[in-house]
Amino acid sequence: MALQDTVPIVVGVTGHRDIRTEDRERLGRAVEKQLLALREKCPHSRIVMLNSLAAGADQLCAEAARKLSIPLIAVLPMAREEYEKVFSGEQLLHFRTLCSAAEECFTAPETEEAPPSPDRDFTYRQAGIYIASHAHVLLALWDGKESAPSHCGTAETVRFALEGAYEPKNAIPLGGSCPVWHVQTPRTGTEDAADAGMLRFLGDEAAFEEVLARTDEFNKLSAEEALPQNGLLPAEREADECLDRTEALYAKADALSIRFAGQYRRLLAALAVVSTVITVAFLLYDEAELHWMILVCGAMLLLAFFLRRREMRAASHRRYLEYRMLAEGLRVQALLRYAGSSGSAAEILPWSAKTEAGWVVCALKTCVIAGRPAAVHRIRDVWVDQQRRYHQEVIGRSRRAYEGSERIVGIALRISILLYLAVLAFEIIWGGLLPFSRSISAAETYRTLSKLILGSISAGALFISNYYGRLSLSRVTSDHAKMERFYREALERIDRYGETPALLLLIAREELIENGNWCSYQRDNTADFNL
Repeated sequence: MALQDTVPIVVGVTGHRDIRTEDRERLGRAVEKQLLALREKCPHSRIVMLNSLAAGADQLCAEAARKLSIPLIAVLPMAREEYEKVFSGEQLLHFRTLCSAAEECFTAPETEEAPPSPDRDFTYRQAGIYIASHAHVLLALWDGKESAPSHCGTAETVRFALEGAYEPKNAIPLGGSCPVWHVQTPRTGTEDAADAGMLRFLGDEAAFEEVLARTDEFNKLSAEEALPQNGLLPAEREADECLDRTEALYAKADALSIRFAGQYRRLLAALAVVSTVITVAFLLYDEAELHWMILVCGAMLLLAFFLRRREMRAASHRRYLEYRMLAEGLRVQALLRYAGSSGSAAEILPWSAKTEAGWVVCALKTCVIAGRPAAVHRIRDVWVDQQRRYHQEVIGRSRRAYEGSERIVGIALRISILLYLAVLAFEIIWGGLLPFSRSISAAETYRTLSKLILGSISAGALFISNYYGRLSLSRVTSDHAKMERFYREALERIDRYGETPALLLLIAREELIENGNWCSYQRDNTADFNL
């Protein structure tokens, strides 16, 4: 694929080879209709098709994509030279034409453990797994009939897409499944096929619609954001389009996350000020009998209402967290590929992340659509040591912020105690609290003033100490301390044993879990309006 800084909507293809000649036109129209509907639904997104280019349904779908100028990525079950032996005559010429037209053409990597003598069924199964694992939706030109699980055909690929495995006993239903557009496709020799070309959706349609909407939303915002110049990885490296795409997409996700974080924090600051003004204005209205202050209260309540409505429309908090989750996943994915690993960040995301932001999982799957990385680099300094130093710095900042928050609360508490003692002394001496107290004419004025001061200090301390992230600072500090220790031990392990594949995946998994934990408690910092 060409360099892109948006998330493509990927349509995978599987289907029968022996489709009836009389159904080809009808099936072609059905495929084109679905692709056009998808393009209309996601106007800001690039539609891409994953296809093995086998004779029959695969090539029919590839032609539909070409007709609609939809980029094609060929995922071949075996090396192209070997795969061409399957074709003959016009089919071979057609296959070569489609391969030449494809943006990228590579052999599907082995996902399952290869038998001692892998046959063609095994290689076809690997291509089916790859396509179903990297698509937003699987377009299946299928007759709807089951076949033996040991074989490798359209039915098995559909099963894998929906269940995560070819055999039910190995199914992984915990997220990550791919919905299916099932186009009814009779095989050659079938006589009763009045429903040829009819489509039905298999999977969670509501979840799929949300994935499309959130992905297109991100792509629209990404197009408006300038691409940052600072790179994630060293600029001097071997050419790798997949790595370049991932890095560019990371830069956009990171920039958007920072943008919406600032927008949301400004909203919270405004709400904190509004809430404090309401509290003080109401005290002045109630205690000082400044009746016009009730108008100030009303104006502030109206402003708070509009601020909340603006946040609901902008969804800055949700976007901040989701784009940060995407950015961190992309960063991990880029570092894995830079290290020469074929590991997928999408597969090791924690369950909470998969359920809370399914579109992020799909985005991470699409960014790694490519052959195996051609180069291997050491990531000790650019990843592990860099993260260790980052967590060291954040520990210091978090501790200072937490200590500042605690200091504010402590000062407010001490001032409140001193004021209470002063008010108590006043009531004892001049307020008539005890029989020997002397009452003075200005007692009510002093009482009102003390209430205003106490109320204002309490309101200010409440909103300042609870400002965004303050309530979770102790946990943030603790988590960063744990991660700093983890990376320190990882560095020791690398220096002793080297950068093994198992260690790389462990580091990637722990980093994604840490980010998932961060997202979980940042969701508690919503724009609440509590007095």
